[in-house]
Amino acid sequence: MNLSVSHNLLRKSLLLFFIYIFQSCKPAKTDYPKDTKPNIVLINIDDLGYKDVGFMGSQYYETPNLDALAAEGMVFYNAYAGAANCAPSRACLISGLNTPRHGVYTVSPSDRGNVKTRKLVPIKNTDHLNDTIYTLPEMLKSAGYVTGSFGKWHVGHNPSTQGIDINVGGSAKGNPGKGGYFSPYKVDHITNGEKGEYLTDRLTNEAIEYIEKYKDTTFFLYMPYYTVHTPIMGKESLVTKFKAKKSSNGQNRPDYAAMVYAMDQNVGKLLDVLKSHGLEQNTLVIFTSDNGGIRAISEQTPLRAGKGSYYEGGIRVPLIIKWPEKIKPKSTSVHIISNLDIYPTLQNIVEPKIKAGALDGIDLIPILVKNDSVKRNLYFHFPIYLQKYNELKDQGRDPLFRTRPGSVIISGDWKLHEYFEDSVLELYHLSSDIGEKINLAQQNPKKVEQLYEDLKKWRERTKAPVPFEKNKDYIQN
Repeated sequence: MNLSVSHNLLRKSLLLFFIYIFQSCKPAKTDYPKDTKPNIVLINIDDLGYKDVGFMGSQYYETPNLDALAAEGMVFYNAYAGAANCAPSRACLISGLNTPRHGVYTVSPSDRGNVKTRKLVPIKNTDHLNDTIYTLPEMLKSAGYVTGSFGKWHVGHNPSTQGIDINVGGSAKGNPGKGGYFSPYKVDHITNGEKGEYLTDRLTNEAIEYIEKYKDTTFFLYMPYYTVHTPIMGKESLVTKFKAKKSSNGQNRPDYAAMVYAMDQNVGKLLDVLKSHGLEQNTLVIFTSDNGGIRAISEQTPLRAGKGSYYEGGIRVPLIIKWPEKIKPKSTSVHIISNLDIYPTLQNIVEPKIKAGALDGIDLIPILVKNDSVKRNLYFHFPIYLQKYNELKDQGRDPLFRTRPGSVIISGDWKLHEYFEDSVLELYHLSSDIGEKINLAQQNPKKVEQLYEDLKKWRERTKAPVPFEKNKDYIQN
């Protein structure tokens, strides 16, 4: 090789080197490439009923911001919580595991109600998720996310041991305490604001600061508001607003309506901040509730019962998922899904370095992106007692308990309840009887047998404990 050729090669090599250096020093593009991991905002409202929002048909409550969000994403009409009350449902969401795998069945203890009215000794409850469980926030941290939680945690004493970087207001507490919606507050890990500051507003303001601080990273914002859990406390101006409004279909409490409206306003503020910072297009937003609403406070007609019951009113929840350019706006789904599905779906999207092992939900991407049909069963296990809330309005099997120990399977249009005390099986055809009024077990013995066998096999796979010990204090009426 002559000298001139070698010089030319050297010059080309140097030129390519400096071009590379120059381009690598350019500021990053503001447009997100298609394979950029989305920011994730998961809003989990406490005790919000299936029909307590406008986009699900309420004529009394006003939720304009949520109705707008529903029009921008996909609304699910057959969405379920993992359990019928707060602690187990949240444990399912955060762990991706069904109740037999983590042992959180209720807010302790499990022997609720009058001891003389319980035929069985219930299975002992586990209060919180064990720290050895690989949580949803921990998985997201493995994928490079900053994680923040603002509000009710309830699955452990300190969210920082379960994958949360920034925590405001979260601990083992399950409600804001007497008078706790107005400062001075009764929850942990939050400083008091000015006297009379509203907790829902405060949590939103804290979350907005979090978004603004981490807007140039990839973040997970978990927004588990304490609202609309008891005590029912709305801002006086909003209570007055709804006192002037005509009630509708068993929804008639102005103080509760004021809480729903304030929640909607605050969700609107969060969404506006995402838009103002140019984050909307690369943010996946999920809105849901942790379980059904309390029927004595807000009826979910035509659904039967409410929070704490495994009839539809206790486990069906509102759900919206918005993901720009991935999920078609104004889309709807009637596929049966669960909050157990959120973990595996997000895991498949973000592709963490360390994945969870076995998860009990399914990946929703085929439904979200293609609206494909996905055949699956849902299972619920509640081997304990939950006492009545209001015997006249609960719509339980009996006036003493919202539910007694049992399991449930939902398969297509069919739903089978099994109750352990008396070995009773109840079969309902949900598409024709969403109110679970007509027990079809005697008319459909083959369907009962099929579903019962599936339910027993699931309990065997998950090692679900079934109470069998007789309660020596039980007194038969």
